[in-house]
Amino acid sequence: MRTLTVAAPSHQYPIFIGENLLAQAGSILKPYLGKKAAIITNETIAPLYLNTLQTALASEGIECFNIVLPDGEQYKNWQTLNLIFDGLMQHRAERKTTLIALGGGVIGDIVGFAAATYQRGAPFIQIPTTLLSQVDSSVGGKTAINHPLGKNMIGAFYQPQAVLADLNTLATLPARELSAGMAEVIKYAALGDSDFLAWLEKNITKLMQQNKTLLAEAVYHCCKMKAEIVAKDETEQGIRAWLNLGHTFGHAIEAEMGYGVWLHGEAVAAGMVLACRLSEVLGHLKTHDTERMVKLIKQADLPVTPPQFAFEKWISHMQHDKKVSSGIMRFIGLKRLGEANITKITDMEILKQTLAPYL
Repeated sequence: MRTLTVAAPSHQYPIFIGENLLAQAGSILKPYLGKKAAIITNETIAPLYLNTLQTALASEGIECFNIVLPDGEQYKNWQTLNLIFDGLMQHRAERKTTLIALGGGVIGDIVGFAAATYQRGAPFIQIPTTLLSQVDSSVGGKTAINHPLGKNMIGAFYQPQAVLADLNTLATLPARELSAGMAEVIKYAALGDSDFLAWLEKNITKLMQQNKTLLAEAVYHCCKMKAEIVAKDETEQGIRAWLNLGHTFGHAIEAEMGYGVWLHGEAVAAGMVLACRLSEVLGHLKTHDTERMVKLIKQADLPVTPPQFAFEKWISHMQHDKKVSSGIMRFIGLKRLGEANITKITDMEILKQTLAPYL
């Protein structure tokens, strides 16, 4: 097991990364748990891992109850959030009851938001079970639900007490979900580490074959990068926005197509290609840089072409992006591969030129 520390200004907490950690979760997490815990998961994950986690917690004398939610991005909404509150109140959960998010990014985001708001703040722990959530969404305290007009528009910055990433849970991931997670891994390399990008290009085939040693290294490296960024900018006032590379375009795809039609990582992958194209239009990247990214994204079995819809719809969705400031759209682009920047766009012709091949 390897351990990292996220030294966020609000408080610091550990990330535990390793194999067979769920069975040891009671002893590992006991210092971060109260006497009572709510395990919140979904219908897909519950049959796979709920019993193992319950048994591990019970072995340390921790009383727990379960709340099982429907599975899918389309359920990341107020109605599902209320199911969590219903369960918490029915079991008389108190302010010190720890909420445990057992699942992927949707579970982590919605449980974190529930924790941030239940009795004005209850402790929670992230146990991510997908590659996407292990390398990205479980770390850093972003919690949210979706709105029909925009993804993650309603939420809070609320840090967990601990993150436990059991690499064995990746073995049950469908191939499509593994690819979706790899989009976020590629994102980290593109925005801030050209050496890591070269490492990914060398090892992408084995990573997609679930080589455990390489996957462990990828998860650790991404978590380390995110921990360093969050320590410097917890509430996304500056460099943390770099972590949204590909997301402004990607969120527009998700909103237009309907949440869950494209997986988040798939939309981010196509969004990263568009971010590269935008950086080309702005004169930062060369065509061969973009093609290098396209090749790697394809090798991860991810889409490199967005769905076709009208330019006006792109703009409408992107104007609801959280990075919009004083009515001005801001995009995360690349100065070069391995170095992100934030670009304000006021000239719609720049975006039209970027999106032209896909309209």
